[in-house]
Amino acid sequence: MGWIRFSGMKLFGARGPTPPSFPPHRGEGGAWARFEIERGYLSRLLRRFPSPLWGGNEGGGRIWLRAAALALTLLATPAFAQSLPYHSDPSAREILPSLTPVPAIRFLTTADFPPFNFRDAGGELIGFNVDLAKRICAEVNVACTIQAWPWEQAASALGEGQGDALIAGLAMSDENGALFDFSATYLALPGRFVTRAADIGLFDANALAGKTIAVRRGSAHETFVTRYLPEAEVARFDSEIAALEAVEKGEADAFFGDAMRASFWLNENLSCCGFAGQPYFRPNLFGEGLAVAVPPGNDAVRHAIDWALVKLKGNGALDELYLRWFPVGFY
Repeated sequence: MGWIRFSGMKLFGARGPTPPSFPPHRGEGGAWARFEIERGYLSRLLRRFPSPLWGGNEGGGRIWLRAAALALTLLATPAFAQSLPYHSDPSAREILPSLTPVPAIRFLTTADFPPFNFRDAGGELIGFNVDLAKRICAEVNVACTIQAWPWEQAASALGEGQGDALIAGLAMSDENGALFDFSATYLALPGRFVTRAADIGLFDANALAGKTIAVRRGSAHETFVTRYLPEAEVARFDSEIAALEAVEKGEADAFFGDAMRASFWLNENLSCCGFAGQPYFRPNLFGEGLAVAVPPGNDAVRHAIDWALVKLKGNGALDELYLRWFPVGFY
């Protein structure tokens, strides 16, 4: 488990102002090349993100994936112009740098969580979380190390002092809250409706009485629909793929579920369907989102990360990373 080292002063070197990424892949005539992901792989990908937060065992828990194929698919698709909303209180934008010096930040992550943290075909650790960790260190101007651990060992490694921060999708549950402190949320996980493309412009969330809404059975999003749309017909499916395909086939009027996971499916089905209406943020149902875990009491590192997140949102760097790694934006 070798450490990947970066310098806060020389993070990007001669590459310019952005971290390394795959170059655009183009086919004949300059058209964007497509990298097909078979149904079975996409199914495993969606199961890789249990709802409402990752870190549980739902749908098989965390599994190893062919990360390079997914990364090529995502990075070969033009991004839709969309920025991240502010996830923190507006007053947090005035946060001041910590007076306690932070000489370095030792980030821990995993290598099985595309498109957040995984290895490319050459073995390099890449992903949204990896790029974000580098940007945090560059913003704070400190040395940065990133080490990949197996998922089942990552939280224990943080608790044992093997690192200063864990950026790997650890759930902000009550159980984990008793063990770790967390930074501000850097990526919230809304619920969203998906309809056929022809219906997007006509969609009205207040006019769903009698309409069929496809959901994943037993999910928090099923709870949302039954609670807030009691007059809608709920069609329950064993997987999100099956629920989304019901919309594609015309067997359901809309899908409601985790927007990020739906965006992966939409990336391969843009001619069929798309997001309709607005995102729904319900932390009590869908989870608090993604944040960086730190050992309890390590306020200097936590404060430095929070300060960097505010700065990265303000200067557009966080939006840039989001657009790079999520071609089909889910906000």
